[in-house]
Amino acid sequence: MKILITGTAGFIGFHLVEKLCREGNDVLGLDNINEYYDVQLKFDRLKYAGIDIRHIEYGKPVKSTKHTNYQFVKAELVDKEVIHKLFSFFKPDVVVNLAAQAGVRYSLTNPDTYIEANISGFLNILEACRNYPVKHLIYASSSSVYGLNKSMPFSVHKNVNHPVSLYAASKKSNELMAHTYSHLFGIPTTGLRFFTVYGPWGRPDMALFIFTKAMLANEPIEVFNYGKMERDFTYVDDIVDGIHRMTGKPPESDTGWNPESPDPASSSAPYRVYNIGNSKPVKLLDFIHAIEKYTGKKAIMNMQPMQPGDVEKTWADVDDLIENFDYKPDTSVDEGIRRFIDWYKAYYKN
Repeated sequence: MKILITGTAGFIGFHLVEKLCREGNDVLGLDNINEYYDVQLKFDRLKYAGIDIRHIEYGKPVKSTKHTNYQFVKAELVDKEVIHKLFSFFKPDVVVNLAAQAGVRYSLTNPDTYIEANISGFLNILEACRNYPVKHLIYASSSSVYGLNKSMPFSVHKNVNHPVSLYAASKKSNELMAHTYSHLFGIPTTGLRFFTVYGPWGRPDMALFIFTKAMLANEPIEVFNYGKMERDFTYVDDIVDGIHRMTGKPPESDTGWNPESPDPASSSAPYRVYNIGNSKPVKLLDFIHAIEKYTGKKAIMNMQPMQPGDVEKTWADVDDLIENFDYKPDTSVDEGIRRFIDWYKAYYKN
């Protein structure tokens, strides 16, 4: 297939490119390489994928020297003209939209960037899918959409109308926008609610990266809600395997969908939403102890209260994923942390 992926200088997008290229797909990657976190890490991901960063010019595809079936282009999602040119040039069968302004806490101080990237940018993707018809649009949502929900595990069949951060609200908005385009224009769309993704080449603003860096330097770490947090940590390879399984299986209209008792996870339109999580919540202190095990360092913990926008616990119900794709993420946190720390030490030569 011809697959257009946005966010390929990012964490999940980088891994997805490697997977889909090895499977023989033609891939066009897109990223704006913004400065939300260390740009050098983004460049190094691109270099690993065979992109000569010296040849990157805005709006012009660069061919990979590693994968003959991969091209990368630097572009902004909000640049409608360039996005439409890329769709016209590449004519993708499938689009995987992973590009977004990430981070819950960052949204408290920089709200405008979330509207620009996550709302306006996503609209341009939807419009391009409408004007250059695709077989399937897969897009990243987030476990953050569950907000104030306390019914565990989190189910896609329950409403998520009480977000606690603008980031979460923007992701919920993506789901609503996707449904509208599925209904009006018949675009098959699949939204994926990712649960705390971690692993090699991960984001420096995430807990595993922050904790590992500080502990190796014998510096204290900030532990929020006094350590009384639980997260459904999901290894990046499991996320990528889930996306890979879905690319060639677009959703169809749910003929049993009842408008008098509507199921939020499906529709009379070709629209679906899934959780992708390990479905095994891990206590934050146990997570820290695993980092201690593989760094050989004792954490110096600075206990802090709950931060605005955070939730105490996440836990994914993945029954639909199992039923429709015979798939469930299963990499243990212990193994995932070991792999991350091995990568971290090699990358930073620590």
